[in-house]
Amino acid sequence: MKLKRNTLHDPFWKEHGIETPRFDVEKMREQTGDSPVWLHFGAGNIFRGFIAELQQQLLDAGEEKSGIIACDTFDYEIIDKIYKPYDNLTLFVGLKPDGSTDKTIIASVADGIKADSSDGKEMEKLRGLARKPSLQMFSFTITEKGYALADMNGKLFPAVEADLAGGPSKASHAMGIVAALLYERFCAGKYPLAVVSMDNCSHNGEKLKSSVLAVAEGWKKNGYVGDEFLSYLENEEKVSFPWSMIDKITPRPAKEVENMLREAGVEEMAPVITGKNTFIAPFVNAEMPQYLVIEDQFPNGRPPLEKAGVYMTDRDTVNNTERMKVTTCLNPLHTALAVYGCLLGYTRIADEMKDKELKTLVEKIGFQEGMPVVVDPKILSPSDFIHEVIDVRLPNPFIPDSPQRIATDTSQKIPIRFGETIKSYVKDEKLDAGSLTYIPLAIAGWLRYLLGKDDDGEEIQVSSDPMLEELQTALSGVVIGEPQSVEGKLASILSNPVLFGTDLYAAGLGAKIETMFRELIAGKGAVRKTLQKYLD
Repeated sequence: MKLKRNTLHDPFWKEHGIETPRFDVEKMREQTGDSPVWLHFGAGNIFRGFIAELQQQLLDAGEEKSGIIACDTFDYEIIDKIYKPYDNLTLFVGLKPDGSTDKTIIASVADGIKADSSDGKEMEKLRGLARKPSLQMFSFTITEKGYALADMNGKLFPAVEADLAGGPSKASHAMGIVAALLYERFCAGKYPLAVVSMDNCSHNGEKLKSSVLAVAEGWKKNGYVGDEFLSYLENEEKVSFPWSMIDKITPRPAKEVENMLREAGVEEMAPVITGKNTFIAPFVNAEMPQYLVIEDQFPNGRPPLEKAGVYMTDRDTVNNTERMKVTTCLNPLHTALAVYGCLLGYTRIADEMKDKELKTLVEKIGFQEGMPVVVDPKILSPSDFIHEVIDVRLPNPFIPDSPQRIATDTSQKIPIRFGETIKSYVKDEKLDAGSLTYIPLAIAGWLRYLLGKDDDGEEIQVSSDPMLEELQTALSGVVIGEPQSVEGKLASILSNPVLFGTDLYAAGLGAKIETMFRELIAGKGAVRKTLQKYLD
């Protein structure tokens, strides 16, 4: 059996415990074409296995008639190889701690579009959508780096420079394309819209708005747009940038899941690796727990997302929930496990949770150092949330999540995952940032990881990161087995407020991290010995 629109009514799916859509998929696609409400940027796993599933719930319940149009601004092969051949369907496999699974065909995506500036036909599709009065929101899962316009030194990326010079009609960077589509909507009738980041980063709406406005201001300076367009973007009754908090672990496609589907008779489920190194499959495997909290600021209306379990609330509550998760209860633990897992030869997060030192490390980062400054969002209990993470979610042996995946783009995550807690300690007169031990140990572990050798001294592949070249250049000359080689190598990194949100020397942690780093590079086995020293 193949995953196609014309097979959705085949009894095969139900016979194999795979749920199919309860709504008329063809009518949904027709309705979406006539009156689109939702355009999503970022066509990867978190979208297919979470966001699209929310809209499917609403479609199944008769609460919505229109689906989502997905587009990708980065890796167009996703659309060509994963969307089009499967009629924009996704087979979602929910992985439970007891080894059982929930399987559902997600059919809420009406179309997949490549936001490719060199493809006039695809870009005209997007421009046409932007002009539709019915459109209620743009949403995003493009990762935090998708909003970045400049490097760590503040220098604009070449693609951004080109966008500012070329104007809306020639935009190619993700933020340039979004700004250009908003300009299209402005010119069509100043129609209202919510521009909603659903990415896993703090103040995501603020980051998105800042980047879009920076592009628009650049165009104004170069004579492409006028003041009225800037006023449109800054008027929340016309264009809002709601904040959100998202949480669901959606790892790379697992071989075990692929085999399970193949044995059931589902054909052509093999993952592909795109030219941009995206590892993606026609199916998505993910954990069952999921959380989405969104600021309820939608000037053109919205789907009733609360009926699909989304918390619709105010900005302060979103911010507090995000801070709880990203700075304390999940993300810092993930990053610590990622860098040390790679150094110690692990390939699964669940296996790391069986490691005495690593489990203790994340417990101490979360409970001991994070909880004193955690903000209680009221809608979720920080204590319950972190216990679920440490006791249920991270140890789930059926979640094939790897430290190598989570270690991707760590430089973009560090300022929030650790920097915010450090800053909270600095601001609180009752707390001493210099007393922190386990967060500094995680930061030192990250720097050790950047050397590209594991605890046995064997070379490892360092995950991609937009600042990898800069950081490794700063660390050049550091030799494992020669602690003295560290001299003068860390100052430019640890004092960089772009990386950590603050100067770690001013926070009283720079020297401590330098000491830990020296211990971590003392020789073969030094990573394990250093962990034992500080965690014993």
